[in-house]
Amino acid sequence: MTNDDEVEGVEIGSYADFNFFRDTVVTTVENGERGSICPLLINHADSDGHWTPDEAAALQGELEIIETVLSERPPVAFNSLWKAEVAKSFGITPGNLLDCFFDVDGEPLTQRLKHLAAVSMERKMSILFQ
Repeated sequence: MTNDDEVEGVEIGSYADFNFFRDTVVTTVENGERGSICPLLINHADSDGHWTPDEAAALQGELEIIETVLSERPPVAFNSLWKAEVAKSFGITPGNLLDCFFDVDGEPLTQRLKHLAAVSMERKMSILFQ
C-alpha cells in the first residue's frame, strides 16, 4: 500500500512462485496469449511498481475469472519446497489447480489478492510490489 504505513500485505513466496502462478494463468486462462484476458496481473512487472485503486477493481475481476478456470483443472505438483511444507502443516490437499496456489500462511492466493484489492479500493491506496 502507499504511504509509509503498510495496511495489508500478502506474502506469496519468491518471484519464481509468483511467476509460476502467472505462467499458469497464461497457459490455462489465456490459452497461451499473454495478457489477453488478465492484463493487469500478467503484464505487470513482478518486482516493482504498483496497482492503483482503480486498477484494483479490475484486478478483482481478473481474479474471479482465474478462480473459475483454475477450479476446473486438475491439481499439479507443488513448484517449491515451502509449498509442500505449508500444505503439510495446514493439511492442504489440492483437489484442483486453484488449490495449488496459496500464500505462506496456507490461505488461498486468489482470495488473499482479492482482499488486498478490496482494501486498496476502500482506503484509496495503491498496492505496492516489494
